[in-house]
Amino acid sequence: MSFHLYNRHAQAHVGKRFPGATVLDLTSRGPDPWVRFSPFYPHGAIPLPFTPGRTAASVEGVWQALKVFATEDVDPSKLDVTAMKGLKRTVRRLGACLGHRDGLGGARLLAYGEARRQIYLPTYRWVLDHHLGAELAELRRLGAEGPVVLLDYETNPDPDDLSRPLSHVGLVIHLLQGTWPQEPVPSA
Repeated sequence: MSFHLYNRHAQAHVGKRFPGATVLDLTSRGPDPWVRFSPFYPHGAIPLPFTPGRTAASVEGVWQALKVFATEDVDPSKLDVTAMKGLKRTVRRLGACLGHRDGLGGARLLAYGEARRQIYLPTYRWVLDHHLGAELAELRRLGAEGPVVLLDYETNPDPDDLSRPLSHVGLVIHLLQGTWPQEPVPSA
């Protein structure tokens, strides 16, 4: 199977770089069913990390709801947004991001890298495992037939590279290739 991550903004160049490849847009602007891979897609019933019994509509809703800013703590209203817009909480409006809370009522703030590992990765993986089985099977089928280029706005597939936003499509490729990022081993 040959899967490639490519920037959606540069998709005009995909044909030259990957002639004959199947090209799929897995962003919030992509067509159905591929839009379902977007972290903004409202699958619903997504368990909220560190908060037993509470669920969210989307992965992005979880990520944004648990952010803590200089002027605002968690925002539970983001958990119920199903419009694929109106989710972002920004430093421009709310001041510096101090971290992500370990659940709605959590006492700890997780640093960015720790939040990626303990909130974003398990939440997105849950969606892949519980909502996108048919779509993943179709990607595997297409990958067996030839190269597949998957488009995203971000192209960083490494959760430990904190210098750039993480690509959800990079995570999809990790799953398809059997290289899903593991939780770090606690130090002794």
